[in-house]
Amino acid sequence: MRILALFLLALAGSASAQKAPYDVFPEAAPPYYRVRYEASDKPGELVYPVNYTVWVPPGVKALRGVIVHQHGCGEGSCKSGLTGAFDLHWQALAKKHDCALLAPSYEQPDKAECQMWCDPRNGSSAAFQKGLVDLGAQSGHPELSKVPWALWGHSGGGHWAGGMVLMHPERVAAAWLRSGVPLLEANPSRSTIKTHTVPEAALSVPIMCNLGTKEGVTVKEGRFAGAWASNEAFFNAVRSRGGLIGVSVDPFTAHECGNQRYLAMPWLDACLTARLPKTSGEPLKAMPAENAWLAPLLGTEAAPVAKFSEDKTKAVWLPNEAIAKAWTQYVKDSAVTDTTPPPAPTKVKIKGNEITWEAGADLESGIASFTIERDGVAIGSVPEKSANPYGRPIFQGLQYSDTPVQPLVKMVFTDTKAEAGGKYTYRVIAVNTVGLKSK
Repeated sequence: MRILALFLLALAGSASAQKAPYDVFPEAAPPYYRVRYEASDKPGELVYPVNYTVWVPPGVKALRGVIVHQHGCGEGSCKSGLTGAFDLHWQALAKKHDCALLAPSYEQPDKAECQMWCDPRNGSSAAFQKGLVDLGAQSGHPELSKVPWALWGHSGGGHWAGGMVLMHPERVAAAWLRSGVPLLEANPSRSTIKTHTVPEAALSVPIMCNLGTKEGVTVKEGRFAGAWASNEAFFNAVRSRGGLIGVSVDPFTAHECGNQRYLAMPWLDACLTARLPKTSGEPLKAMPAENAWLAPLLGTEAAPVAKFSEDKTKAVWLPNEAIAKAWTQYVKDSAVTDTTPPPAPTKVKIKGNEITWEAGADLESGIASFTIERDGVAIGSVPEKSANPYGRPIFQGLQYSDTPVQPLVKMVFTDTKAEAGGKYTYRVIAVNTVGLKSK
């Protein structure tokens, strides 16, 4: 095993040296900050280069936490992490709770060993925490290195986020694991993956295991068919000991993220509302037990704990009634409803025939597009056609690992039919992903 590990280390280092850095970024000017670390050849340290980009809500006095959006394995997914901190929808969640939004991008060469970063014991936990220190100094928020973490991870990123829960349960406010969980029992076919144990403290951390039905639930064959067995084993190990863990199965997808963010956002919102201390630096609060709802594993209906008649140690845990209702919608058709319109755009400016503006996303449903009106008549939409091959059409588009596409879509519209010297009144209206319009 040691020979194998050393071989993987040498292979990873060699491959990394032959690859150019991921040097195509969205610009990281304040309120964005970035640090990058080179690969290490020291035992136990990270064998791949990595960069961390963080967004800090403008005007925040003291951060209360950091939300981490962790990509999955493979070169394509790693590069998709470059835009994670620029996601307007995730920023809306972070802003509500005075949290920073951080996205790593591990420079894993194609076909290299993912475990060398997605197992946090292989140096990525230490690199992440070093990044928080350096980004805190760079942004003027040194508390960034000490505040709690809310973790979201896809595939290998789910493995990483779950591993961080098991290693640092006192730091994690909540964790959403999409299509990836830590391995708790040895699997002979995956001998390079080290197993974890579940400490008692991790049972108090809210966790949601989220995957597509085509990952072994209803479709039993294919590349990702083994995901359900791993998720089920992890769920049973944690829930049988009273852990605050749930399962949500997307009824349409395989390994792609689909519409999971429309359940992940309110779920994380509920957990952060309950657990984050009001004052930065204080310890996390416990989840209130009296609000919880339960549901049968792979079921579609939930009930308050007091009215749930089946075995509670085998039931999906949900933090409150609102999340239970959203979960019920999600597992049936992924169409989580929303009745709240998005916030109105601000700072609309006109220069020549070019109109620019700023806007925050709707926490529940994000932004699908912006409608541009001239003298009360719609004359265009930005983008002209919203796109997302994995779920609801969305303004920034989505890559496989749930991050915006590059280049980032800009909030700008050119009125090509405006007459020189003409006087016009323009309005910009935000439209969320369920079709609701802002003022």
